[in-house]
Amino acid sequence: MARAMTTETSLQGVKDPADCIDMAEVRRGVDDLDAQIVQLLARRFGYMDAAARIKQDRDTVRDEVRKAQVIANARKAALDLRIPQDVIAEMWETLVEGSIAYEYGRWDSLRG
Repeated sequence: MARAMTTETSLQGVKDPADCIDMAEVRRGVDDLDAQIVQLLARRFGYMDAAARIKQDRDTVRDEVRKAQVIANARKAALDLRIPQDVIAEMWETLVEGSIAYEYGRWDSLRG
C-alpha cells in the first residue's frame, strides 16, 4: 500500500504506519487520522452549506451525473494509492448520499 507520509510524524507525534512497533502506536495513528478525517468532512459539509445557499432550485440539489463523477474520482484515487477501490466507492456512496440529504435540509432551512 502507498504511504501518505515518509518516516515523519504528525503534529501529535504519531508514527508513520511503517514505523509502528506495537498496537498502541497503530491505534494512536488511527485515532489521529480519524480526527483529521472528521475535520476534513466538516469542511466538505461546509461546501454543502455553500451549495444550498447558491442553488436557487431545490431540484438541482440531487445531481446523479455529479454523484457518479465524485465516486469515480474516489475510485481512481484509490486505484492510484493501491487501496481497495470497492471499499472506497461504497464509502463515497454513503458520503455523497449523506451530503445530498444534508444539502436538502440546509436548502429547506434557508428558504423555509
